[in-house]
Amino acid sequence: MANLNTIRTGRHCLFVLHAHLVFVTKYRHRVFTPDHLDRMEAIMRSVCEDFEVELVEFNGEANHVHLLVNFPPKVALSKLVNSLKGVSSRRMRQEFPELVQHYWRGQRLWSGSYFAGSVGGAPISVLQQYIEQHGGPV
Repeated sequence: MANLNTIRTGRHCLFVLHAHLVFVTKYRHRVFTPDHLDRMEAIMRSVCEDFEVELVEFNGEANHVHLLVNFPPKVALSKLVNSLKGVSSRRMRQEFPELVQHYWRGQRLWSGSYFAGSVGGAPISVLQQYIEQHGGPV
């Protein structure tokens, strides 16, 4: 794994953008076994590669998963989340037929909501102080 503060480059920008994502199962039902989580990680890594996103860390429990992603500024997190949840739900249903009992109305594995939090870098208070003390035009 690369250093978390490694600066990535785009066509016209430099960036270090990380987000912590959490997805919960529909109605918080306890669905996943360790085998399910292993396959889920592989599926989500594949989706991330399609978006040019690095899946830095993945883990989960029976009713939710956590992802730490390093993403470029051209990626809208909402679109990434939509794809991660949709593709993983579809592929898990195909590969693990026993999971169908947990797919409630509308054939959904995941709750419609999710958590996304920005991570890394300086604390907000340090950034505020830096901007406040930054010199104005001369």
